Amino acid sequence: MKVRPGIGEDCAVIDFGAQECIMSTDPITAAVNDIGRLSIHITCNDVASNGVQPLGIMLAVMLPEGTTEEEVGYIMGQAAETAGALNVEIIGGHTEITPAVKKPVIVSTAIGRTASGTSQDGNDMMPGDYIMMTKSVGLEGAGIIACDHEVHLENVLSEEEISRAKSFLDLVSVVPEGVAAGKIGTHGMHDITEGGILGAVWEMCQISGKGAQVWKERIPIEPEAAKICEFFDIDPLRLISSGSMVIIVAEEKKDAMEAAMKEAGVSSAIIGRVEESAYGIKLKADGETVDVTPPSADEIYKVVGK
Repeated sequence: MKVRPGIGEDCAVIDFGAQECIMSTDPITAAVNDIGRLSIHITCNDVASNGVQPLGIMLAVMLPEGTTEEEVGYIMGQAAETAGALNVEIIGGHTEITPAVKKPVIVSTAIGRTASGTSQDGNDMMPGDYIMMTKSVGLEGAGIIACDHEVHLENVLSEEEISRAKSFLDLVSVVPEGVAAGKIGTHGMHDITEGGILGAVWEMCQISGKGAQVWKERIPIEPEAAKICEFFDIDPLRLISSGSMVIIVAEEKKDAMEAAMKEAGVSSAIIGRVEESAYGIKLKADGETVDVTPPSADEIYKVVGK
C-alpha cells in the first residue's frame, strides 16, 4: 500500500510494481432525483483527484420497499449514461430492495491505474504554494436543492434561474481538470464534496500538516447558488460542491496550470495560499481573519430531510 486511509484522503493507492491502482468508495444519500448519475461522479471525481483517469466502477444499490421496476431502470439508466460519457465501465455491483432504507442509497467504488509514482499526493503541499479551485462553490448542493425542492424556490428564483440551477448537476465531474492538472504536476488535489471548500482545504491541511489562508472575496459562486443559499440560510463555503476541485499549485507552475485549465475548458481561480503549520487555517473575509474549524454536518442537511 502506498496510501492508506486518513482524514482528507480521497483514495487508496495500491503498489503493483510498475503500476499503481487507485481506488475510492463513497455513498450517495442526499440526492433522490439524480442519484444515478451522481453515484458515478462522486467516486470518479475522487480518482481524478489523484490526476488519474477512472477506468471502472461498481455500484451497491439499496432501494426502499415500494420501488418500481421503472424507477430502478431510471436510476441505472442515469448511471449507465453518465459512465459512458466519462468512458468508465460499470464492472459489477449489487441491487436490492430492502426495508433497511427509507430512500435510495447507492455506494459506488471506482478504480483507476497509472504508472508508479505519478499519482498526485497532498503530502507534497509546501508553504508558498497557491490554492486553486475550479468552477464555483455549491454547484452540487444548489443543483440538488433545485431538483428536489423546486416548490420552495418558486417565489425566490425565476423559472429560468431554477432551470439553470438544476443544470449545475451537469457540471459535477472534475475528471477533465483532474487529468489535465495531473499532467502539469500538482502538490495535491481534493474534489470539494461534503463540507464545501473550507472543509476541503481543512482536510488537505490535515494530510500535509500545513496551514493555509483562504481569500473569501476570490471564491467564485454562481448567482443562482448564492440566492438558494441566502434563502435557506446556507453557508456556501460549507456546502457540498462536487464539480469543483482544489488544486495545490507550486508558484512556478501557476501560469502553466491556469493555461491547462483554460485548454480543458474549465474556469479556475486562485483563492488562497499554503502556509506553515504554525499559521493555522484561516479565512480572510470582509477585512477580518477567522479560524477555519473542522467540517461538521454539510449545509445541505439544513434542507434535505426536512
